[in-house]
Formats: sequence, C-alpha cells, structure tokens
Amino acid sequence: MADNKPPRLFLSPPHMSGREAGHVAQAFASNYIAPLGPQVDAFEAAFAEHTGIAHCLAVSSGTAAIHLALRCLGVGPGDLVLAATLTFVGSVAPAAQLGADLAFIDADRASWNMDPERLREALEFFAKQGRRAKAVIPTDLYGQCADYARLLDVCAPFGVPLLADCAESVGARYGYDGIGGPGRHAGSWPGLAASIFSFNGNKIITTSGGGMLASADAGLVARARKLSQQAREPAPYYEHVELGYNYRLSNILAAIGLGQLETLEARVAKRRLISHWYAEEFAATPGLSLMPEVATGRANRWLTVVLIDAEAFGATPEDVRLALEAENIESRPLWKPMHMQPVFAGRPVFGGRVAGELFARGLCLPSGSAMTRDDVARVARLVRASGRGSAE
Repeated sequence: MADNKPPRLFLSPPHMSGREAGHVAQAFASNYIAPLGPQVDAFEAAFAEHTGIAHCLAVSSGTAAIHLALRCLGVGPGDLVLAATLTFVGSVAPAAQLGADLAFIDADRASWNMDPERLREALEFFAKQGRRAKAVIPTDLYGQCADYARLLDVCAPFGVPLLADCAESVGARYGYDGIGGPGRHAGSWPGLAASIFSFNGNKIITTSGGGMLASADAGLVARARKLSQQAREPAPYYEHVELGYNYRLSNILAAIGLGQLETLEARVAKRRLISHWYAEEFAATPGLSLMPEVATGRANRWLTVVLIDAEAFGATPEDVRLALEAENIESRPLWKPMHMQPVFAGRPVFGGRVAGELFARGLCLPSGSAMTRDDVARVARLVRASGRGSAE
C-alpha cells in the first residue's frame, strides 16, 4: 500500500536563500578548500559588523566556542562554573570536560532564562564557603536574550565573568536604542566577557556546522584563535608549548555563512511572523499558551514553543507530539533541564522547579523560515484536534 503521507515537516530545517552559491563558487575559484581562507576572514568581519562585537573567531561549532572561551577564562579542574539549567547539553559539557564543578541555576517564569535572583543566591552560598565562580553561563533560550544587565549587576560584586550562550539567539536584540526600539544584538552588551553563537543546521542561519566566539576583548579572541589552531607557536616548524584543538571553521562553510548572514533580518522577521500565526491559531484554545516575550528586547523566535496545560486542554505534550508525528510532522519537548540529566546527577541546583515545570509542559513546534501560513494552520489544526472535545 502506498504511503500517502505528505512530505515531512521538520522542526527547523536549513533554508538556503540562493545567495550562498556565489560565495561558495568564489571559495572554489580561489582553491581554498581547507580550514581558513578568504571566506573565513570575510565571515568573521561581516559577523563583527552585524553584531557590533569587535572581535570574532569562526570555529567548528558553538560547543567548540564555549570550550575555547572557558579555556581563555582560565577554567580548569575543580573550578566552579554556574550555568543555566534549562539549556542544551553543549552549553555546559565543555566546563565538565575541563574538570570544572558545575552548579545549575533555575529559569524565571517571565523569560524562561537564568533567574538573576537564583544566581545571586548561588554566588552568596559559594562565597560563604570561600569559593568564587570562574564563569557564569546564561543561555538565550529559544532566541530570547537573557537579562544581561541584571545578571552582570549580580556578578559584579563577586568579580565573576559572564559568558553569554547565544547559540539560539543570532538576530535577537537586547536593551533599547534610546528611541524606543530594541537595541543591541544578542551577546553584544557591554561587560560580557565573551559570547558564543551557533550555525548548526537547525539554527536560524546555518553553515551546516559551525560557530563563532565573539568578544570586545581582543586578547581573549587572539588567545582563542591560537588554541583553535592546535596552539602552534609562531615558528617556521611546528612548535607547541601547550595543547590546543582543531577547531577552525572550513572556508567552504564560511562561504555558506556569508550568504546566510545577508538574509538574517528577513529570517528573524519570518520566524516572528510564524510565531504570531501560531498565537492567532491558539488564541481561543483553553490550555495552550506560547513562550512569552519579555520587554527587555526582541526575540528571534528561533523556535515557537507552546505550553500545554494538560487538564485544561485534555492532552499532554507527549500526546500532541505523537499526534503530529503520526502526520509526519516533527516536534520536540523542551530541553530537559541539566539538573535532571543522569550525567549531572548530584550537582547542586538553585531552584529547579520552574525549569522542571516548563520541561513537563512545553513542546517545540515546527518553525522553519520556509513555512507557509497553510503549514502553520495545518500544524495548529492537528494540535487542537488532539485536545479534549475538539470538533476538528
């Protein structure tokens, strides 16, 4: 029997604009089919200009960027690192791999990002033990910036650097420009030690696989650049006095990134429109609500996330996920909080209830920037139909 299911609708697939091919052709013409090259230099420069972050280093992944940043901040065995619990494991795995002691900070209900008051509680708790954190890592969840200013204010008395995980927030904005509009690009707020970005295949712009470490600190980025190239010393032969990594971005992938970056603002606008369409679709449905957008900036709406009150709606997030999967539509639960992960069992957590509730109730819906209004209507119709007493 023929399978009459429509083509699979993915959560957040790559979306090529057509501009990428010209940049890739230039890379081929130059014969820089290798790590580094003119397209890598151009991508770093273009990203710095777009974000307003002076120094940028293109690397193989967002996780690699976090690893390098933590090395540059001096994180090593036994050091304390505080991180958001509601995040992807790549945000925190590098700290554990460096031998650091991780502790996790709950989300706040307003933004779903790191709760500044829980962070203060953690810093005070460890200070009483004579311990100072070497780094704090908030995550810009699903494309909404953490409250950098408040987090920096909390960290300042303790002398702790803030490393912003902006893997999901390329194109998002934080703060205001003085005339009422969203101000600075995600990760560019003054006082941040560094920021990291991801261009994985499912991100709002992609290089297939890749990331960026960005900072106002030229010395930090120069140090990271050396480490990303096997920490080779400036000699005509291969001389090494420390160990580094093979973390540089391919010139071909950087060429893709150049084409993608040219369309970033249009991608943000489309993702925000998709989220608006979902909001319209669910406005009259009891038990369904979307991730809130806080007044401190403009989210890129990388993914649209629906919160499901199972009692009011008549179905659980897993019921909805399975109903969508039966129609060849991909959806996904929220990130499982890090303090609930077996690999981090026993690590301290400050709060945790909010993140746990969001994980239990949340579902990420298809949000790719190539989606049409009809695609969104189809997904929403199936979501509503999975609830109690639906007439659909």
